[in-house]
Amino acid sequence: MKRAFEEVRYAVIGVPYLRISFQTLFPGQVQFENTIRRRVRFLFCTITELNTMNNNNYDKKYLFSGHESFPCKTLWLKKGYDFIKGDNDFNSSDAVIQLGVGKNMVSSIRFWLKSFGVIDDGGVTKLGDYLFDDANGRDRYMEDLTTLWLLHFNLVFLKRATLYNMLFCGVQRERSLFEREQVQTYVKLKVAEAGKQNAYNENTVKKDIGVLLQNYVLPKKSQSNEDYSSLLMDLDLIRQNNSDKGYVFNVEGKRKVTKEVFMYGLLCLREQTDDNTISFEAIQDQVGLTFCMSENETVSMLKQLAELYGDYMSYNDVAGIRQIQFTKETDTFKVLDDYYDKNI
Repeated sequence: MKRAFEEVRYAVIGVPYLRISFQTLFPGQVQFENTIRRRVRFLFCTITELNTMNNNNYDKKYLFSGHESFPCKTLWLKKGYDFIKGDNDFNSSDAVIQLGVGKNMVSSIRFWLKSFGVIDDGGVTKLGDYLFDDANGRDRYMEDLTTLWLLHFNLVFLKRATLYNMLFCGVQRERSLFEREQVQTYVKLKVAEAGKQNAYNENTVKKDIGVLLQNYVLPKKSQSNEDYSSLLMDLDLIRQNNSDKGYVFNVEGKRKVTKEVFMYGLLCLREQTDDNTISFEAIQDQVGLTFCMSENETVSMLKQLAELYGDYMSYNDVAGIRQIQFTKETDTFKVLDDYYDKNI
């Protein structure tokens, strides 16, 4: 009698599966096969996949500094964009004069331009030109709330500023209320799990948490109008609760997220995964939580998008398996045009 054991992990609709096959060959070439498929999420994988995941963890960059302890001010992205488009260099000696800020703020502006995806190592990005170009920029001075939602999504999704993805897509998954110390503990654990302990410095992460909160939270006690100049405060995504130490993800803020920006997020996720079929779990983890949406709210949004963009995508819920499927190519910026053509 011959017995064979086969273990294969299937990436079906974006969710891993475990397949176990027992095959027994009897005399007379009588063959019996019993195949069991179970949906197993993140519990089983092949040795090759384990090595791949470990390599991904070790290749991952964790960045908790670069902002020089300054939150992103309202006009910094436009100011920095114009600076780069003028063929200027952040490392030049006259950058301080041209930008009209201190030396540390010059470094901070460059950090935020990269973190929001306005520039990359190759210069200004397509999104940067789309928003801030003097002639054709859709919202040069970020007067529309949708532009802030768009920039917020990029900040979290791109992970160039590590803490933002950890907070919205990690900490929020576990709790709706949090304190600074809990965020610090979460970061320390995640960095250790990835084998990147050297990337963690307690004081650096503590300062990064403080800057993140300045970006989103309205101050209870302000010293000047400058305390209200952080770019993302108007999203009202995080509020300080009655305790001086506690914070809460605001359940009201995300109701203002437009369909077009959520669709932009889906298209970014599609490009990242290079797959036309994306599981609901992946969408909720990487897009829904970014906008502080519950699962029910994300489902509702997907159904609306399936109607609005029915020529390009569909939403399916069969036997408890929820997913979207892209059936036709569409341009990310064409989707943004659908909003800005009507509202700007």
